[in-house]
Amino acid sequence: MRASNWIFGILFIAVTCATVSAQVPQMLRVTPRNAKPGDTLSVTGVALDKAKVEELFLTDHKFDLKVKILEQGEGVLKFRIPPFAKPGRMQLLVQTGGKTPRLLEQPVYILVEEDLANKDKTEEKKSDVGLQ
Repeated sequence: MRASNWIFGILFIAVTCATVSAQVPQMLRVTPRNAKPGDTLSVTGVALDKAKVEELFLTDHKFDLKVKILEQGEGVLKFRIPPFAKPGRMQLLVQTGGKTPRLLEQPVYILVEEDLANKDKTEEKKSDVGLQ
């Protein structure tokens, strides 16, 4: 009798954990891993639809930068790096949907590279105006 109670308890916990983990957004991979401002990236994972992920941020743990979500589905999410994103290693952070939204750091990182083409154009404009 005790063995059957243990088995029932273990099965109950396993089913409960599987159900709960299926409800939480989980990002598994981002491509490409290196990007410049304006680039579009694709994230694959679980529970990434609009009901579960309301907002997406890039964070360096000092500043959270909101990004625009372009496409969103159960297993794929596409977003664009904002033009004013600073170079460096950034982690993805999601704001969940529902009655009590939460911020969840994801185990996915990207490297935002400096956009040298736009930097050169900006410097040319400054020199034309005499701001250099």
